[in-house]
Formats: sequence, structure tokens, C-alpha cells
Amino acid sequence: MGGAVYYWVTETASLSLLASDDLMTWVIAFVVYDFCYYWLHRMGHEWQLLWAAHVAHHQSEDYNLSTALRQTSTGFLLGWVFYLPLFVLGVPAEVVVTVGALNLIYQFWVHTQHIPELGPLEWVLVTPSNHRVHHAQNDCYLDRNYGGVFIFWDRLFGTYQRELESVPCIYGIRGPIRSWNPVVALTHVYRDMWRDMRHSASWQARLKVLFARPGWQPAEAARIDPRPKSDLRHFERFDPPTTQWVRYYAGSQLLLATILLIFTQLNPVGIALGWGVWAFLLLTGVTTAWWLEDRAEHWLRIVDLARLALLAAAAQAFTGIAWGFAIALVSGVGVLLLLVMSQQHSTSA
Repeated sequence: MGGAVYYWVTETASLSLLASDDLMTWVIAFVVYDFCYYWLHRMGHEWQLLWAAHVAHHQSEDYNLSTALRQTSTGFLLGWVFYLPLFVLGVPAEVVVTVGALNLIYQFWVHTQHIPELGPLEWVLVTPSNHRVHHAQNDCYLDRNYGGVFIFWDRLFGTYQRELESVPCIYGIRGPIRSWNPVVALTHVYRDMWRDMRHSASWQARLKVLFARPGWQPAEAARIDPRPKSDLRHFERFDPPTTQWVRYYAGSQLLLATILLIFTQLNPVGIALGWGVWAFLLLTGVTTAWWLEDRAEHWLRIVDLARLALLAAAAQAFTGIAWGFAIALVSGVGVLLLLVMSQQHSTSA
């Protein structure tokens, strides 16, 4: 939908002020894009409807480069609205896409705890230090530092907070999900919103659920289905005990998912095969999460054995020799690890 609206704006409402062969177009677009991103990001923390899409990025209780890869789930449904000013100004679509990619690439590198404050750069740029603040759930850090590349938006609009040596960052979200399940991670805020709207007594309260700050509940919903309060004084990271073999198995499934994603990026796949890969990846994420959460029931071993066997067979039918061999090989390793884990479980039982 966003693409259709962008096209309509470009054709009918654009001021056509900027050309792609002008250096200033790129400079202006880069700055304006980050300004638009600031407001999208800020509203993503202030409106529950947008927070539901963004929350997965903040669930990690660790803070490292992998945190940057936790991307929004349904942000594309509404996020495009915030970038309309670029097209009204007449920034060419190829420029918008390019500066957006550069903005996203820059953000990847600030997700680290290994780089301290960077002196004067803290006044201008988003840095690892001030972005650590953004990912912290401490009272003094909550909902601060929304910029993508430039931090001066936060200084200008009153949302800046410096990292304090006296207050170590506690990463994660208020009301942690206590699960590795990707379906839970992507849907739990939507689930909570639906429950609150169902328990609300008026349409006004139901509408407010969508645009209130995350965690807000109508009085009726709070009475019937209250959410637990967050107490960081007793905060414990989610780290259920697992065996070394389970960790090996989870690593093999990550490798398998990576191979499948690379295959779909490098090779044209039809709609049916694309949906099949998507469903397989989702099932892989769910079953692997259950292993890591020590929920290994007998039926789970059967499901995973069938999943891996089916994938190995499908790879031979729908991919070339090299891809088919790689997928079958990793699937076979996964099967062997499953058998080892099953034997361990039987022995311990």
C-alpha cells in the first residue's frame, strides 16, 4: 500500500524540488529521512499499535550486534506514512531507498557494549553509548534517544538522555515474555491489546488502547486481566538451563535457516515455494525455541524428525545439486543431534 501511495504523491502532489543528480538532494534526503525516522521510532514507543510491531527489536536482554537483526514484524503496514514528506518534497524514489539503506546500515553498528562514549560526537550522532540508553528499561533511560543516525533530534525535542556510569543499563522490555518462541515475540502485544479491547466497556476506551502508551489498560481491563508490574530490583535475565547437545542442535537449525534464506535471495522462487520456505522457517523457530526452553515432549522429536526429513526430500526436488546437498547435509546433522538428545532424555528418565 505504501508504494501505491508514494507513486500517487509523486505523480500528483510532489513539489518536484529535487533531482537525483544533485549532491544537495542526497544530503537533504539523508537528513530528512532521519528526521522522519525519528518520529516513526518515537511513535513506535508511544503508541501501542506501533509498539506491537517494534517490540521484538527490544526484547533481547543482551545488547550486541545480533540485537540489531531483531527487526519489526508488521511495521511496513503503517511505517510508510512517516516518510511521505520525502515524496512531497520530490525526492526521487531511488534516493529514498538508498539513504534509507544507509541509515539502516549505520544503525547496525551502534548495537554494541564495547565502545565507550565518543566525546563531541555524542552531540551530533547516534553512538553505541546513547543507543544503549535507548535499549535500556531503567526508569531514567526508558523511551529516550530515538534518532537513527543523528542524535540532535532528541536534543531538540527533549528526548535525549546520556548514559550514566552510576546507572548500568538493564536491557529488555517491561513485562518480559520469558520465551524464545518467535510467534510469541511477534504477537504478544497484539494479544494483550485484543484482550484489553475485549474487556473495555466503551468504544472510546477500545480506540485509546491503540494509541495509548505501551502498558496502559482501560480500568475495566485492568480489573479483569491486570498485567504484572515490572520491578527491576528483582530483574533476572531469561536463561533457562539447556544441555550442550541442545545448543548444538539450535546452532544447526540456525545454519539451516540461513542457508534457506540465502537460497531464496539468490534464486527465483515461485509463490508456492516461497510460502513453503516461510512456513518451514516459522516452524523451525517455534520447535527450536521449545527445545531451548526444555519443553522437549515426545511428539516434538517426531515433529522435528519429520520436518528435517521432509526438507531434505524437498531440497532434492526443488533445488540444484549443490543447494540440495548442503540442505540435506545440515538436515542430516540435525537428525543425528535429535537422536542423541532423545537418547539422553531416555537415559535421564
